[in-house]
Amino acid sequence: MAGRIPWQSDGEPPACPRLLLHSGATLLSQTVEYALRAATYLATSPDEPRTVDQIAEATLVPVAYLAKVMQALVRGGIVTSRRGVGGGFTLVRSPRELRILEIVQAVDPIQRITTCPLGLASHGTNLCPLHRRLDNALAAMEDAFSTTTLAEVLSEPSSSVPLCGFPGGKPAKSR
Repeated sequence: MAGRIPWQSDGEPPACPRLLLHSGATLLSQTVEYALRAATYLATSPDEPRTVDQIAEATLVPVAYLAKVMQALVRGGIVTSRRGVGGGFTLVRSPRELRILEIVQAVDPIQRITTCPLGLASHGTNLCPLHRRLDNALAAMEDAFSTTTLAEVLSEPSSSVPLCGFPGGKPAKSR
């Protein structure tokens, strides 16, 4: 079953969606999305090292950008890299142990709002109702990501494939 995603059908995989808000702005940075795609791909065959080129092709991420993302994941203790023949990237820990928040924090940490983002001295650490609610939303996202493992995302029954389809290491086709 190595390399096969548990929920994968025999049909063509779906195109990779963006993590978007209704306005078209991203909820998470592109760097986070790419890191999650790479980690998800590595989790499908956790014992097989994958090169940047293999990961980029399978996850539809530009190679140069992905190389920087992968180095951030190495620095963050999420993946390990090995050079040379048979080298590549692998997850440091099992997908059952790796939390989504760890991946996010390794590449682009969630920035909680602790003081007035407008710099209003009168507000200081007493957030206005808008910024308090925004911070509450960030806290909820942080909590959800801290209690979700990569294995849970991969094994959850769904007709939608997480992040993008990459059966057999082949990238999803644009529609």
